[in-house]
Amino acid sequence: MKNKKHRFFTSESVTEGHPDKMCDQISDAILDAILAKDPDARVACETVVCTGTVFVMGQISTTAVVDYPKIVRDTVREIGYTRAKYGFDADSCGVIISLDKQSPDIALGVDRSGEYRDRGEILDMYGAGDQGMMFGYACNETPEYMPMAITLAQKISQRLAQVRKEGIVDYLRPDGKCQVTVEYDEKDHPCRVDTIVLSTQHGANVDSATIAHDMINHVIRAVVPLNLLDEQTKYYINPTGRFEIGGPAADSGLTGRKIIVDTYGGYCAHGGGAFSGKDATKVDRSAAYMARYICKNIVAAGLADKIQLQVSYAIGRSKPVSIDVNTYGTGKVSDASLSEIIGEEFDLRPRAIITKFHMQEPIYKATASYGHFGRNEFAWEQLDKVDDLKKYAR
Repeated sequence: MKNKKHRFFTSESVTEGHPDKMCDQISDAILDAILAKDPDARVACETVVCTGTVFVMGQISTTAVVDYPKIVRDTVREIGYTRAKYGFDADSCGVIISLDKQSPDIALGVDRSGEYRDRGEILDMYGAGDQGMMFGYACNETPEYMPMAITLAQKISQRLAQVRKEGIVDYLRPDGKCQVTVEYDEKDHPCRVDTIVLSTQHGANVDSATIAHDMINHVIRAVVPLNLLDEQTKYYINPTGRFEIGGPAADSGLTGRKIIVDTYGGYCAHGGGAFSGKDATKVDRSAAYMARYICKNIVAAGLADKIQLQVSYAIGRSKPVSIDVNTYGTGKVSDASLSEIIGEEFDLRPRAIITKFHMQEPIYKATASYGHFGRNEFAWEQLDKVDDLKKYAR
């Protein structure tokens, strides 16, 4: 019987061969190829995949000349769709390109913000590429300062791709997804993993028992700390029984349809804007990265055990129109004080964010699978403001 004072939270992740994630990677591969030649490009690129076809669409203003079909095929091939029997083939799939330039009305506010036109300060030059609200989050329940359920789900998905690519399990195919349910104790600390659901595309000549054995031993137990697993942990491996048909042959895909997988696994609010395929003048992406950076540094500095930050922008304006903090009662200073501290210590103007995180460089394809947060290779995960923030705890 479950302890009535305990709670259970679930997050999911998908592999790079999931149709939606294929689209994210193609869109960000195109973004990277353009930024490598034209750092000032404006890119809003979306991708659709379905049976045998990739459709790339959007608005791109750039001086760069890139081979879009080649980028698409190379990305699909790298993911692992190299044979028709896998459900998709990088060399034989159709590729349709429909791209236009960025609207000049949008460019007017992005290239010369209202504040820049008033004052001429260089950091005010870029206005936000759209209105909207973005959220950041951090907590101290994992070394990554991320919720445990999404952290474990991402690691399982990444390991699933690894054992496929390295041939450790030779019958696997690119498509897959997992779901992790974590149990929290009376003090709201994660204490165990209650349930793991894992579905993986596979070849024809393998039985369910073999798949279950290999997934538990080669994937799950390889990345989930064993002290979190016990005799009551439930495993559901390919619950339907078979998963031979996968990828775009089984389901269409679309850029930006896995925003919860990309962020915090549903543990906090989400502004609604997707990341992939967008250059950093789009605050959907850059401000969400900055919000994560701020939250992580605040938790690491001991100012809160967990924090959600909302920032909102108006199109064509460089400074946020609002900042909201929620520490869920764990703050060492008030939420109102933290809002003021953030305004003092962090520059939330788009150009300042872009400069700090080197966001005009081709850094984005790596973000497009296994999460944009909780991975130290990304600049917005650095903890370089901790010492500056610790003074406020005193």
